[in-house]
Amino acid sequence: MKVVIVGGVAAGATAAARIRRLDENAEIVVFERSGYISYANCGLPYYIGGVIEDPEDLTLQTPESFYSRFRIKMKIHHEVTAIDPGSKKVSVKNLETGEAFEESYDKLILSPGARAAQPEIPGVGLERVFTMRTVEDTFRIKEYISQYRPKSAVLAGGGFIGLELAENLRELGMKVTIVQRPGQLMSPFDSDMASFIHNEVRRHGVELKLGYTVEGFEERDSGVDVLLKDSKPLHADMVILAIGVVPDTHLAKAAGLELGIKGSIVVNERMETSVSDIYAAGDAVQVKHYVTGTDALISLAGPANKQGRIIADNICGGDSCYLGSQGSSVIKVFDLTAAVTGINETNAKKAGLDTDTVILSPMNHAGYYPGGKVMTIKLVFEKETYRLLGAQIVGYEGVDKRIDVLAVSIHAGLKATQLKDLELAYAPPYSSAKDPVNMAGFMVDNISKGRLKQWHLEEAALLPRDGSAVLLDTRTAEEFARGHIDGFQNIPVDELRERLGEIERDKPVYVICQSGLRSYIAVRILEGNGYEAYNFSGGFRFYDAVMNDRCLIETAAACGMDG
Repeated sequence: MKVVIVGGVAAGATAAARIRRLDENAEIVVFERSGYISYANCGLPYYIGGVIEDPEDLTLQTPESFYSRFRIKMKIHHEVTAIDPGSKKVSVKNLETGEAFEESYDKLILSPGARAAQPEIPGVGLERVFTMRTVEDTFRIKEYISQYRPKSAVLAGGGFIGLELAENLRELGMKVTIVQRPGQLMSPFDSDMASFIHNEVRRHGVELKLGYTVEGFEERDSGVDVLLKDSKPLHADMVILAIGVVPDTHLAKAAGLELGIKGSIVVNERMETSVSDIYAAGDAVQVKHYVTGTDALISLAGPANKQGRIIADNICGGDSCYLGSQGSSVIKVFDLTAAVTGINETNAKKAGLDTDTVILSPMNHAGYYPGGKVMTIKLVFEKETYRLLGAQIVGYEGVDKRIDVLAVSIHAGLKATQLKDLELAYAPPYSSAKDPVNMAGFMVDNISKGRLKQWHLEEAALLPRDGSAVLLDTRTAEEFARGHIDGFQNIPVDELRERLGEIERDKPVYVICQSGLRSYIAVRILEGNGYEAYNFSGGFRFYDAVMNDRCLIETAAACGMDG
């Protein structure tokens, strides 16, 4: 059996190694148009910032090491230019010599990945305008920075690569501005949770221009003007385009393979394309979202590697299936860690799901143990069924641990109420006896049993200020004095029982505290004394962070200033 693989980075390299482990006699040829195979794409921004010092650390394997261990021919600087499914041959060009030839196959694996999205606007090809996708892209940016010592950069795009670049360029002492059309960074997060990311990057000196459209680039004063629609240009020494990727599927299209979202390759659960004996994996393929079952594009290294392994199993006589992508991811944003799994509230509602959320801000470990730090968790679940749909967490320590627990819970089909039953490891330096994941489960369980009624952020401006409802802040007087929501009266929770006479019984009571815990206790006191009471989901800390961010964005947009 002869297997030809187009692309030797994540899925392609994984498939090649797996096929060899399953079939010692298979002939395996991999064509990679770049000069690198099996490289750490996610580590590229950290090489630019100097966190990763040796460029060789970016390459997990070389063609030589791959051949030595697996006897697999890794042909770098070879570009596959066409596929002929009828004759089962691919046309190949050696990019170093210009030689063109054909290679036959019994099985063909397409793992071309995705290419950096290039906007069709003036100035994209300027010397100081870079894209960030491959190792070669990274070396060009690194060389430019080393040679010219730029003092400022504009990053077009605020996704994973954009944020990681922003951090690393700031560590080099550069002034950094992120500009993008969407009104928030990191689209996998809801806008309220993205506020914590916005506040963190601003705290480290990154300027945000959110909701602005880039219309082109012009050279000026030994730098680049970034032209914005309905706003003055931004000037910087260099520009890096990190506005996302699109599936690189021109070969598949020309060969007549069925295509899906944004020209991605349609595959079944066995990763087979619409053409016999051709498989596809990685950023180029359309997948099913594990939570919603809808078609999706999810460009992540974990799914790509799993898909490559599944293809290898099936080529070698197995019957492996890809169950779908869940979108689990984590990112370091300066001192902050932000993580997500499943779907967010925004996309759940777009999918027609009837959802509810709980938001909590627990410590990462036992409060009595020194060094504890707060994280904010947003859990999304389906009303009535309590099916767990997704989670987002931002914090400083222990975020990755909790998001992985929640990712497994979603995969296992647990209900949000069942999170309370999970037995998780506890010691004071690492967690609490009631882990943050358990706490989220307790909250949902209380909702399911009618013990907790909530009000949410979007309702804050709609709360009646005409005296028909009681708005109650149960923090201490000192906390209240440092900042509160207009219209709220302050009765600390520890004084509430003695001051119930100050609250009219025939009116609903909307309660808030710093994190949601004291206000929940207050709600139970009120409910136990015959009141109708609602607890704010998230607490004043959450409210203040989100509203501060939104105020900055709206003010910047109104004034044409940096956010």
